[in-house]
Amino acid sequence: MSEAITTYYDSLETRDPAERAQDLMGKLARQLALGEVGEVVVTTFNPDYPLIRFATGDLSAIMAERSPCGRTNVRIQSWLGRADQTTKIKGLFVHPEQVAEIAQRHPEIRRMRLAVDNPDGQDRMVSHCEIASGGEALGQAATASIREVTQLRGEAVFCAPGSLPNDGKVIEDRRTYS
Repeated sequence: MSEAITTYYDSLETRDPAERAQDLMGKLARQLALGEVGEVVVTTFNPDYPLIRFATGDLSAIMAERSPCGRTNVRIQSWLGRADQTTKIKGLFVHPEQVAEIAQRHPEIRRMRLAVDNPDGQDRMVSHCEIASGGEALGQAATASIREVTQLRGEAVFCAPGSLPNDGKVIEDRRTYS
């Protein structure tokens, strides 16, 4: 069996699609568009060591450009970080799956990022939500969902679609300890 992945300076390329399939999945468990950052999920059809939708824990993005060697198969960017963003806030762990659950409860939310900081030494959660339209009722409902799902107080703030960074982070820990 040939080597399944070739490493280039800035990308990875799958060599044998019959042996290995690669997906990039966002935290909402959906296939991502070109250039969108998500977790690398691998399936191998090797009878000695099969893997079905194995989540590697690594972040990457699908590239649109052809390989410098001329191959036309799917390429992914080199390693962009780790997918596990579980964060401990006020003694409780908050998982990316919880953030996804909050977003799924409110179809108006296109993308969501939970930011944690600690002004005055107190942990604070702020959910940044990309929405096209919404009002005070959506803000109250999203804030209630944050409390119900995480068992922690937090607030929801809205921003325009496309304003959150496309770096794969669902939970951003901005706390400083000095």
